[in-house]
Amino acid sequence: MKLYDMTIAPSPRRVRIFLAEKKLEVETIQVDLMAGEQHTDSFKKLNPWCTVPVLELDDGSTISEISACCRYIEETHPEPALMGTTAKEKAHIAMWDLHMESDGYQAAADTFRNTSKGFENRAATGPEPHAQIPELAERGKKQLNSFFNFLDSRLKDHEYICGKHFSIADITAFVTIDFAKWSKIVPETALSNLKRWQDQIAARESMKA
Repeated sequence: MKLYDMTIAPSPRRVRIFLAEKKLEVETIQVDLMAGEQHTDSFKKLNPWCTVPVLELDDGSTISEISACCRYIEETHPEPALMGTTAKEKAHIAMWDLHMESDGYQAAADTFRNTSKGFENRAATGPEPHAQIPELAERGKKQLNSFFNFLDSRLKDHEYICGKHFSIADITAFVTIDFAKWSKIVPETALSNLKRWQDQIAARESMKA
């Protein structure tokens, strides 16, 4: 199995952390997104949506999108479980991870991609050009601050996002907070529950991936 990656990019980092939690080592192939390697014909054969991460399996087939990559890894290497073990757990974790993605990670992406000079005409992923929309960045900033406050409230009575156990939702939330720093947006110091959780997650060996 191979992982098409870009070390500094937050999306493939989420899959690297997932792999590290499973103690799996795979070959990684760096894709220079800033140079546009994701738009080459050779890469489009791997992923027509022109994004990383991409998993290339031993049979030559490929899987793109973070959740799909992690689902494959979870199904083939179920221990430790990061996406639940029972039907209820799986649904619960999927629900929370979707909210970490839509309420936090997407807001961080909207903020960064619609303000960074390096993303002019590349404000959305994919093969087609997209102009930056400053209003999306402003909305993203507000969403992120609401997201941080929500997490702090959630973590007041829960050790992890989904309760007692570390899960993929914690990975998504943690990387989101780091991603928001690219736009100079950080949680307020008064959010002590969030700070406790951040420190706890940061101490995990997988976060170095």
